[in-house]
Amino acid sequence: MRGEYKVPSGKLVRVETGLAAGRLAGTRVSGDFFLEPDEALEAMGEALDGMPADASKAQLAEAVRGALEGATAVGFDADAVAVATRRALGRATAWEDHEFEVIRTPAVSPLLNVALDQVLTEELGAGRRGPTLRFWEWDESAVIIGSFQSLRNEVDAEGAARHGARVIRRISGGGAMFMEPGNTISYSLYVPGSLVDGLSFERSYAFLDDWVIGALHGLGIDATYVPLNDIASPAGKIAGAAQKRLAGGAVLHHATMAYDMDATKMTEVLRIGREKLSDKGTRSANKRVDPLRSQTGLGRAEVIDALEAAFRARYRTVTGEVTTREWELADKLVESKFGTPEWTARVP
Repeated sequence: MRGEYKVPSGKLVRVETGLAAGRLAGTRVSGDFFLEPDEALEAMGEALDGMPADASKAQLAEAVRGALEGATAVGFDADAVAVATRRALGRATAWEDHEFEVIRTPAVSPLLNVALDQVLTEELGAGRRGPTLRFWEWDESAVIIGSFQSLRNEVDAEGAARHGARVIRRISGGGAMFMEPGNTISYSLYVPGSLVDGLSFERSYAFLDDWVIGALHGLGIDATYVPLNDIASPAGKIAGAAQKRLAGGAVLHHATMAYDMDATKMTEVLRIGREKLSDKGTRSANKRVDPLRSQTGLGRAEVIDALEAAFRARYRTVTGEVTTREWELADKLVESKFGTPEWTARVP
């Protein structure tokens, strides 16, 4: 049995193992990482041998950490070996184990987009949909706040009304974002929990957006992941991501990338200070926040095409669509949840 794990911005770890009486046997660790002394490589395999087949990621990592004590490991760590081991045992999956639907939905209200995120995540968890990447389009302005943010502390109600931006609360955590048609690029990934098995929240953010970093490099942007959930370049912040993990095991991971935002409007709609604005690529509110437009010189549609092409080049994909049933479920959620003041102001 073989499992692999590519550490985001790091190296590949491969684990090969067998089972004897329900325990790991003959385990070998390899990869393109750096390790000193050489003996630590064999020690990791020996530490894993004898571990029960249903050992948790934490238990496996603890065994490997003991083998690495006093060694120098570069490009990987004990957690990475544990994840690769879980994959070898079939307890976790890799990107290559899945075929992803790629969807480009038409321009609909931001409210419907947020509802659709919940629906598609739940449908995946119920086994009625496979892993999916969806690019958003929307037809009106909105302020979308995180599930746990205070409405009055994050949004200037008068400013939002003046700029025609409806306030919407999503199901994932994280910060607020100001969206006008065409000013950002947003996408959502709906994946099974097995894909991020054994990964901390911090690691899973970088892991699920590793393809984006590669795509941005292909566009000439020196992009890096900044923990916990930001994508940045030397010119400033490019994107922020958020996640929601449902009880059934499905994971929603979505990100919003600044294409050409009006910083003046943003500061009038969001209660956002200079300190927070500084990491969005501008020192003055009288400017536009446009890292994707200015750094690529491409139109927004061209950037989305490039992102989609990069994802398809890396993973197995098919072209998908939102089903009639899923649209209907999203409409009902707008009426019963996302469009209600009780949900929007659940944290006043």
